[in-house]
Amino acid sequence: MNIIILGYGKMGKIIGEIAETRGHSILAKIDENNRETLNDLDLSKVDVAIEFSQPEAAVTNITWCLENGIPIVSGTTGWLEHKPNIEKLAIEKGTPFFYASNFSIGVNVFFKVNQYLAKLMGETAGYQVEIEEIHHTAKKDAPSGTAITLAEGILEAQSGLKGWYLSGEAPENGQKLPIISKRIDPAPGTHIIRYQSEIDDIEISHTAHSRQGFALGAVLVAEWIPGKSGVLNMNDFLSF
Repeated sequence: MNIIILGYGKMGKIIGEIAETRGHSILAKIDENNRETLNDLDLSKVDVAIEFSQPEAAVTNITWCLENGIPIVSGTTGWLEHKPNIEKLAIEKGTPFFYASNFSIGVNVFFKVNQYLAKLMGETAGYQVEIEEIHHTAKKDAPSGTAITLAEGILEAQSGLKGWYLSGEAPENGQKLPIISKRIDPAPGTHIIRYQSEIDDIEISHTAHSRQGFALGAVLVAEWIPGKSGVLNMNDFLSF
């Protein structure tokens, strides 16, 4: 496959290395310093774009791909207020758009465990739930996209909760789910779900040891997406 990488930071570089070891060609490695080189590409040779940029660049990057008929795999977080418009554009253009807050296979199994536990705990009185996420200090958005996905899984299962809030930025509210965000180097990513009561605590967690799992997952999705259509996510890829 011929791939363009939009966002050539730490994740973009690992994605490029993995893609090349799997026999793919990287036609362009785009960051904020060379975006104009997209104008020189022969778009007919591009099979897919993988987008791991910054929140402020994601909408522009994804829109460009969709308008040019290039299947796009995006893992950038922090821009999701624009996602409904992007999904509408993908459908209008008939170009596949794949978004995931986390491409790690292990994390996506963790999402399912979280949903199942939330359902069980929704039927159990006396527990307060919270999410804690820890990432490296270069991560700009808080909470993480993965933490938001985990929160959505809990909120879907527990009707008594009326949304989430970032702990420290909102008053304590028993009707909302607190998310605690910490930025500590060199942590690639840890997510913890805690249910606490006067009697005991229940805790599940996922800890990433490197970015390799995220990058490999993105490349696997990029290999899968050509020929697909519509708005897609990890449930489609993994057939959960």
